[in-house]
Amino acid sequence: MSSAVRFGVNYTPSEGWFHHWLDFDLDSVRADLDSIAELGLDHIRVFPIWPYFQPNRSLIRPRAVEQLVAVADAAAERGLDVNVDGLQGHLSSFDFLPAWTQTWHRRNLFTDPEVVEGQAEYLRTLAAALADRPNFIGMTVGNEINQFSAGPHPDPDRAQTDLVDAWLERMLTACEKGAPGKLHLHAEYDAAWYQDDMPFTPAQAARRGAVTAVHSWVFNGTAQRHGRTGVATEHHAAYLIELSKAWADDPARPVWLQEVGAPAPLVPAEHAAVFTEATVANALDCPDLWGVTWWCSHDVSRDLADFPELEYGLGLLTNARRPKDSARALARAARSAREQAYAPKPRTTALVVPTEPARRSLCAPGGPVFEAFFRLTADGARPTTVLASRADDAEHLTARGITEVVTPDQVP
Repeated sequence: MSSAVRFGVNYTPSEGWFHHWLDFDLDSVRADLDSIAELGLDHIRVFPIWPYFQPNRSLIRPRAVEQLVAVADAAAERGLDVNVDGLQGHLSSFDFLPAWTQTWHRRNLFTDPEVVEGQAEYLRTLAAALADRPNFIGMTVGNEINQFSAGPHPDPDRAQTDLVDAWLERMLTACEKGAPGKLHLHAEYDAAWYQDDMPFTPAQAARRGAVTAVHSWVFNGTAQRHGRTGVATEHHAAYLIELSKAWADDPARPVWLQEVGAPAPLVPAEHAAVFTEATVANALDCPDLWGVTWWCSHDVSRDLADFPELEYGLGLLTNARRPKDSARALARAARSAREQAYAPKPRTTALVVPTEPARRSLCAPGGPVFEAFFRLTADGARPTTVLASRADDAEHLTARGITEVVTPDQVP
């Protein structure tokens, strides 16, 4: 992959958070986008709130869709491309599900035919509204919607992996129908890579959609175990990028680091810039990186109640749209990456990971694959991963540039 790596942010409005759709103010959005563009970034990820846009299964509010298009057009005026997440779904610890899927109308999000059809029409409608916009990257099916399918969610919509696979195909087909030829994908939180009973699997993440998305959060046990400056903490995003490649059928499949941020107090505010620099630099050492999209653009206002404490300060910019040191760090990284050709060398040492998704917890923080990967990293080996079922496949290894295969117990 030799094309330039994309740099952007997950757009969190400075006024009203994602509730801004209820009191939509395009001038405020424009001011937010100005502050993002001034950092030299090239795209945003936008989050329409599903029940605000589709409050009834047969009603997708035209005015809401018009407002989404207005955001995309305002972004274009500032040189920003736009990816749109459809099914929100879940954001910053809050669930946003329409009433027609809950309580008296409780139906499974992944298997009920009417719900699935309603979701598909919603995604198709949003994609179609943006299809002719040159700055429209494409649709992401939803934000970490796998969290609804298993524990630790308190009320999961359980589904078998084959039914989830059919659901993903239906959603991605709807996106493609609405906006043919755009970059459409799905995105899960890291339980897809780490949790044995998660019906959304690594293979789905690495094979369905135009790119693989990974969301890297070090509050998952990584920073707790390894500290804020530990090798595993600063390389966690790179690990997920390389872990995803074990399941990809395409040796050069692009991977999008679609969410990554510096969560306090594990990464204190005064250390956020250093963490940002290290995380981005290590991700850029991974071949086939599509882009880095930081979480998030602006802080959550302290006027809003009940967020987990860490959510309030994740913004690169304050609510007054002032850049923090972490914003300047990301801006420097983006500028430097554009000035230099992105062409990291192949990672020639591959760590064997279990093929069976029921054993993927071996790859989670504290697991033998996870810990071995970072022992290799600390020794300067620049590891990647390979499935146990492909560890003896010479053609596959050659296509990926792998010259050495090791198991976790072989790593000192």
